[in-house]
Amino acid sequence: MAFDYKKEYREFYMPKNKPEIVDVPKMNFTAVRGNGDPNEEEGAYKKAIGLLYGVAFAIKMSKKGNHKIKGYFDFVVPPLEGFWWQEGINGFDYTRKKDFHWISVIRLPDFVTKEDFDWATAEAAKKKKQDFSEVEFLTITEGLCVQCMHIGTFDEEPATVAQMDQYLQEYGYENDFGGGRLHHEIYLSDSRRVPQERWKTVIRHPVKKAGE
Repeated sequence: MAFDYKKEYREFYMPKNKPEIVDVPKMNFTAVRGNGDPNEEEGAYKKAIGLLYGVAFAIKMSKKGNHKIKGYFDFVVPPLEGFWWQEGINGFDYTRKKDFHWISVIRLPDFVTKEDFDWATAEAAKKKKQDFSEVEFLTITEGLCVQCMHIGTFDEEPATVAQMDQYLQEYGYENDFGGGRLHHEIYLSDSRRVPQERWKTVIRHPVKKAGE
C-alpha cells in the first residue's frame, strides 16, 4: 500500500477544527514562487500548480523508468500547500488578492535528494514540453506554530484566524511573522468535486511564547 503522508502524519495534516500548538520539523518541498491573485484564470498561480504536480508525479512514477531513486517507496502525492504574505502586513488582507506573494509547494519524500529532484524536473519538462526553470528544491523548518482545520471557503478564513489569535492570547503565545515565517495553508479538498462550504484547509501560523 502506498505511503500516505496525511494518514501517517495526522498531527500535521489532519488537525481538529479548534486551534492547537504544533512543532513542525524540517521538510523538503518542490516549490514555485510568485505573486498576484490566485483566482486569475491562466494566471501565475495556476501555472505553478501544474509545474509542482509535474515534478511530484515524475518522482512517484520513477519506479517504472530507468532512473532508480535510492530508498524509494511508493507514496501518495502529498497535498498542495501554500505560504502567503503581503508587503508591510503581518498576515494579510484577504480583500487585496492582487497583492498576494506566495510560495506554492508540495512536500517531497525524505528519500528525494537534490540530484533526484533535478532529474525529476528535467523529466517533467521533457514530458510536458514546458519550461520548468521556476521550480526549486526548498527546505523549510517551521518550528513552533498554531494550526487549525478551517472548513469553508477561503474568504471565510478570517473567522478561523480570529479563533487562533484568541487561543494564543489565552495560552500565552503570540504570532511570530517575519524572517521567512509566514501564513501557511494546506489544501485537503478537491475543489472540483467538493462544495465550497465543505472545503478543508489547514491554516498554520508561526508563534512564540508571549514576551520572548
